[in-house]
Amino acid sequence: MPLTVEMVSADRTWWSGEATSVGAPAADGDMGIRPGHQPVLAVLRPGMVRVHPADGEPVTMEVSGGFLSVDHDDVTIVVDPTTSADATGAGEN
Repeated sequence: MPLTVEMVSADRTWWSGEATSVGAPAADGDMGIRPGHQPVLAVLRPGMVRVHPADGEPVTMEVSGGFLSVDHDDVTIVVDPTTSADATGAGEN
């Protein structure tokens, strides 16, 4: 069963869809999320968020902060994108 992922900021949805894994720069170290992950709420530090869609190319975004929530294979990533940020690899799904 894939993850259902939404990567959003205050003004838009950067990417949403099904994914096999997510990598994110949590405040206390890099975090990897796969289906079946324990529920978690984590603060993000500056770094790169990586989403590996079920279909298609990986999606990456440089962020300056935010948070990540995992609950029952639903992943919500609320990001503060860097000033020149754009999600690379895919648009909104």
